[in-house]
Amino acid sequence: MDSSDHHHKRKRFPKPISPILSNFPYCQHFSCSNSKLLSVRFLVLILASFITLVYLVSVVLHVNSSARFRPVLVVSSFSLLSSYGFSRSIQSVLKFDDFLVPLKIEDRILMPDHVLLLVSNVRSKGLLLKSQELECVYGKNELNVSFDGKGDNDEGVLGQSVLSINEYDEFRLIVRCPLPPANYSAFLNLRKRQRNRIGMRGENGVWTSNQSVNSWENVAYAATLDDDTVVVFVKGLNLRPGRESDPSQFSCHFGLGNWKSDEKFMFTTRAVTAAQEVVRCLVPRSIRKSPEKAQGIRVSVGMRPHVHARAHERVIVPSVAKIFSPSVEERKSGKDKYELCVCTMLWNQAPALREWIMYHSWLGVQRWFIYDNNSDDGIEEVVEELDSENYNVTRHVWPWVKTQEAGFSHCALRAKDECRWVSFMDVDEYFYFPYTTPRHQLYRELGYAGQNALRSLVENVTLSAEPIAEIRTSCHSFGPSGLDSPPPQGVTVGYTCRLQSPERHKSIIRPDALDATLLNVVHHFHIRKGFSYLNLPQSTAVINHYKFQVWDVFKAKFYRRVATYVADWQENQNEGSRDRAPGLGTEAIEPHNWSHKFCEVWDTGLRDFVLANLADRSTSLLPWENPKHRAIHV
Repeated sequence: MDSSDHHHKRKRFPKPISPILSNFPYCQHFSCSNSKLLSVRFLVLILASFITLVYLVSVVLHVNSSARFRPVLVVSSFSLLSSYGFSRSIQSVLKFDDFLVPLKIEDRILMPDHVLLLVSNVRSKGLLLKSQELECVYGKNELNVSFDGKGDNDEGVLGQSVLSINEYDEFRLIVRCPLPPANYSAFLNLRKRQRNRIGMRGENGVWTSNQSVNSWENVAYAATLDDDTVVVFVKGLNLRPGRESDPSQFSCHFGLGNWKSDEKFMFTTRAVTAAQEVVRCLVPRSIRKSPEKAQGIRVSVGMRPHVHARAHERVIVPSVAKIFSPSVEERKSGKDKYELCVCTMLWNQAPALREWIMYHSWLGVQRWFIYDNNSDDGIEEVVEELDSENYNVTRHVWPWVKTQEAGFSHCALRAKDECRWVSFMDVDEYFYFPYTTPRHQLYRELGYAGQNALRSLVENVTLSAEPIAEIRTSCHSFGPSGLDSPPPQGVTVGYTCRLQSPERHKSIIRPDALDATLLNVVHHFHIRKGFSYLNLPQSTAVINHYKFQVWDVFKAKFYRRVATYVADWQENQNEGSRDRAPGLGTEAIEPHNWSHKFCEVWDTGLRDFVLANLADRSTSLLPWENPKHRAIHV
């Protein structure tokens, strides 16, 4: 047989189909040659076709800033693979066990005491991650961030342990890294740890993204929809505390790409209110018609650079804020709303949480919003345990330091669909109902308060003829009461000595009656015109504020205050303010005779009330003492 016959036979008898490809119907009817189908040329052709298709789709969908603007970032594969801009993005696929986890660092923010990374988490929700599995990677040369080495010996590369990892919203993780050491850049990356080495590439991948680091002093950090407006939370506006500002100098910018270089991916609307760190703007018409399209769109605030600037001249604040409106599984309206909810912001208060929630649940609180401001004391486990015991508690990760007022505004928006009334208070504050007189029967019956007394009080206010939108309650500040260690039965039983005169007040508000600015100062909101507030008499209700506890507990406050406009303890500012301990100074050094300070009146009222009503009759244990944490609410 000559060579031509061999040639024809090879053509008539193709190579066997591989076992994998033979399962496809197409390959059962046609000759599927492995060499052709899996050739490099074929794969390159497929890849090029896919890239071309994506480009054409993006050109069609990304229209200019006109009334026909159609946001498309609800498609997770687009929105979450885009960061501040579409360009200069590098994505690695990190393999954890049997899962392929596409992750990318979308944003970096240089915070006062750490670097915060926002990392996209498209498919891996619930699979990732433990901080021990990752390492923060720092480079000396900010312009060369590829980290080309293969391990610990990379020249100019330093690795440090991740501080913590949390889920932030539906599609992003928060990874906190230590501040960069001297001579290293804050533009850092992440890599996966191995048992005996650190892998740099391939399946142990490094994730990188846009070539920038945002400063915490100047950034839009959160955004949420509220009816036909978007509320943006932003640092760097430097507006006066406690006052409404002129909204005409601000605007909101909705971006599908990098609005610094590509205006066709931007849509602008005007601001309608501005106060402190909160700017409210109209939303584009297309979003008003289809709010679900706003999910994942990045939004920022523009402002005039100087007083005499033209209206179109705006400086756009850098933004890490994407619109992710909290979903309510069963949106409540009318009679279906919870009558009474509570919102708080805290840092490292896990040991105090059980007593605070169990006590107020007994008084009738039905829903809890916990804004966690970078805790590292295991508070997530406490919240999960309480929620499993039907206390209806949710933890919202709020990584933005010194933003309590803005966080409360965010919580008010979040609670509006679920709650008629929301109390804004701290975990060291407890409602207490002293013995009433006949003139106070409007709010509750004579005698000591019973179970659900606080909820009954707000229900009576709801039913009153007056348009009341805020209930104010005076606070009594308690001291260490002679103790040197935390009281084993809790603060309500252990601390019994206080200052004589009350300090300020805390509020329970109707979230649907707040002023559009959402302006609030230390737990006190501005309410809309036409509504009034109610001052509760001290003989009806007070708040026991366990402000000055034993030194080891109180000392923790020196680390940071969560309020935006309250100076930290270390700062030599407003030392005579009621927000500070009189005579304490600016150093965390225990003053002489601390355990007996702030003690002018012995007040055992709440202690007696708790022991009489909440203690187990057979064991005398309080619910938060019981190892099984027996639920006491109904």
